[in-house]
Amino acid sequence: MIHIKDLSMYQGATRLLDHTSVQLHDGWKIALIGANGCGKSSFFSLLLNGLTADSGECSIPSVWRVAHMAQEISDSHRSALDYVLDGHTEYRRLEAVIHDDTQNPQTLSKALAAFDDIRGYECPSQAERLLSGLGFQPHQFSNPVNSFSGGWRIRLNLARALMVPSDLLLLDEPTNHLDMEACIWLEKWLNAYQGTLLFVSHDKEFINNVADHIVSFEAQTLQLYNGNYDTYEITKAQRLVQQQSAYEKQQQRIQEIQSFVTRFKAKASKARQAQSRVKELERMELIAPAHIDSPFNFHFREADKTSDPLIRIDNLNIGYQDTPILENINLMISPGDRIGLLGVNGAGKSTLIKFLAHELRKISGDEYRGQNLAVGYFAQHQLEALRADDSPLSHFRRLAPDTHQQELKNYLGGFGFQGDKVDAPISNFSGGEKARLSLATVSWYRPNLLLLDEPTNHLDLEMRHALTMALQSFQGAVVLISHDRYLLRNTVDQFWVVANGCVTSFDNELEDYYRNHSGNPKNEVVAEIRTENKSAADAQARKRREAAIRQQLSPIKKQIEKTEQQLNQYQQQNSELEQQLSDSKLYRDDQKATLIELLDQKKFLDNEIETLEQTWLSLHDELETLQQDLTKDPT
Repeated sequence: MIHIKDLSMYQGATRLLDHTSVQLHDGWKIALIGANGCGKSSFFSLLLNGLTADSGECSIPSVWRVAHMAQEISDSHRSALDYVLDGHTEYRRLEAVIHDDTQNPQTLSKALAAFDDIRGYECPSQAERLLSGLGFQPHQFSNPVNSFSGGWRIRLNLARALMVPSDLLLLDEPTNHLDMEACIWLEKWLNAYQGTLLFVSHDKEFINNVADHIVSFEAQTLQLYNGNYDTYEITKAQRLVQQQSAYEKQQQRIQEIQSFVTRFKAKASKARQAQSRVKELERMELIAPAHIDSPFNFHFREADKTSDPLIRIDNLNIGYQDTPILENINLMISPGDRIGLLGVNGAGKSTLIKFLAHELRKISGDEYRGQNLAVGYFAQHQLEALRADDSPLSHFRRLAPDTHQQELKNYLGGFGFQGDKVDAPISNFSGGEKARLSLATVSWYRPNLLLLDEPTNHLDLEMRHALTMALQSFQGAVVLISHDRYLLRNTVDQFWVVANGCVTSFDNELEDYYRNHSGNPKNEVVAEIRTENKSAADAQARKRREAAIRQQLSPIKKQIEKTEQQLNQYQQQNSELEQQLSDSKLYRDDQKATLIELLDQKKFLDNEIETLEQTWLSLHDELETLQQDLTKDPT
């Protein structure tokens, strides 16, 4: 296990950890969370012996093999495949011995046996699978590392870390440069990983799907929570909701969430889609108190006027230097639209956003832009365009010279620029701080159409939560590119898929898109080959097989019916309990015992409902599989 006792760490004069203790057991998958600058990366350096503790102990078993994802971008001339294989140093060492013609037979025999023990013959194909899973095409395997962009080189570092045999794997923001398809693949790989995993991520969905424990950096201490991020939020919320001082701020958050839920219910056209997303939004009421102490609290400033439609395009072709990337596009954006763009990296999502932002001209086709269209555009390249010698305050003084300085400071405070930070030079800012300043700039111009291209890159969990809240309360239209599935679920209500040079509407749920694009063999379309010349023996075998399947269907259908009845009963009890908890009298000091009892009941019901829902889904999957088997030809 990782044993941490009375640990203290400083970064210069800043205290990161102060006499904290925690034990992390073998095989756990642990997400480290906390605000940017709290010490997560320094903690990784401590585990890698890159830093030493100022006091206390931090130890890991001496026999553990440790692998980590490098953050430095290599300028190597090695091919992508060789670069990944180089991470497996024992494979490379044994390979060199085996190919050394000067070795004596005894040494060669031992090397061959050791090579077989580490499954050396499988290593090249394993490296290829890692590259493919992270989005590399086979023709790119032989390309030199220095021919790839920075984001793709980071992917190579990730593949190299996964290639290394390890007992402890350390990953610092592994999803930052991944699209959703690669994120889903990585989740599956990490869930199958047998060692101990520590990772830093600001992607709530990724944490939920991978972590079974949370270590939170809180007030210079390490706080351990069992479960994933959802469990952490609810645990923390249940503790904070008992504090009377938190109540009013909690109610404000709930009102903002409920306002968005109401808007969404009124607009959603697909019942199944609406039910799924509204359920996700309403769950936010439970976790609202967990974020009452967030340093971020802002809203996007609203435009005074709007047009309807804001943008309409017909038979449009767009691309670069007269080479179309997207063709025959027909779409319209109206006030209040909330659109998420889906598609693999390189499909043209950013190209479409750039055109909508008027940063890219059409090749052909018709476009209409409303007279009162006001676009707020956020993209990663804007972070580097900020003037290094500016501070947040001087940056906004130039944007709004007639605005009172205190008003600018108040505005910037909502984005986390307070105290000395408001006058600090941008040249010293992290990527997350630059992203926050760019979002503040976008909001200042009062847009009625927000175009956001991966806005959560570099943002920590609290800022992502604040961005989600701000987008929910924004009354204008939104077009969003993001691999943050939590943000997509909670801020958009329709999807466009960008693929194969086209833009098409996607009317199903986000999970349906994942299932169709995650490489799951169950979702591959398999052509059924049927022959007309069936023998009598084949026909009898098929009938026996179908009869056996039908016998399995009946008890499953009964289980589904029973599960639905129990689920309806618990949901009714939960609704009644929520009505009780909405009574403000419960939050008085003399009602504390009653409140705790009701919260415990609600936690029990939530867990039971979640378990029953998972059971219901599993039974339906089993039922669907059997029904599909009925239509399959066993030959």
